Amino acid sequence: METLNKKIKEAISGKQSAYKYLLDKYWKDIYRFQKSRINNQNDAEDITIQTFAKAFDNLEKYNPEYDFKNWLLMMSKQVYIDYQRKKKHRFVSLKENKEVLQLPDQELTADDKMILEQNLIELKKAINQLKPHYREVIELRYFNDLSYKEIAEKIGEPLNNVKIKLLRAKKLLAEILKQKKS
Repeated sequence: METLNKKIKEAISGKQSAYKYLLDKYWKDIYRFQKSRINNQNDAEDITIQTFAKAFDNLEKYNPEYDFKNWLLMMSKQVYIDYQRKKKHRFVSLKENKEVLQLPDQELTADDKMILEQNLIELKKAINQLKPHYREVIELRYFNDLSYKEIAEKIGEPLNNVKIKLLRAKKLLAEILKQKKS
C-alpha cells in the first residue's frame, strides 16, 4: 500500500515510471472488466486506455483511504457508460431520423475540403511539435492505422510502454492544440 501511494504521488508530479507502474499493475484488471462487458477487443482496449487517461488526469482527486483498483473500476464503469450512451445515440439518430439516412450527397464541397485541409495542416504542425518518440506513436496509430501490438513490434518496445506513450502523446497534443486556439 505504501508503494502504491508513493507511485501515485510520483505520477501526480509527472514521473513516467510511476505511470508505467500503475498501468502495468492494473491494466489486466481494467481490460478484463471491460472485455466482460463488451465483446470487442478493440473497443475494450480503447475504453481501458480512456479509463487510464481519465484516471491519470484525476489522480490528485484520488483518496488513499479507498482501494485504488476499485477507484479505477468505478472510473472504467463510467467510461463504459459514456461509450454506450454515445453508441446508442448514434444508433438511434440513424435509425429514427430518416433525413439522416437520406443524405443527398456524400461529396465534400470545395469549402469543406479547404477547411478539412486547413485543420489537417494545423494538426500536423501540432504533431511536429511533439518529441520524436511521441510523434512516432501518434503517426503509426492514426496515420498508418497500426494496432497497439503492431506499434510495439515496429518500435521494439513493450505493449504497455506504447499505450503510455500514446496516452501521453494525446494529452500533449491536446494541450498544444488548446494553446493555439487561445
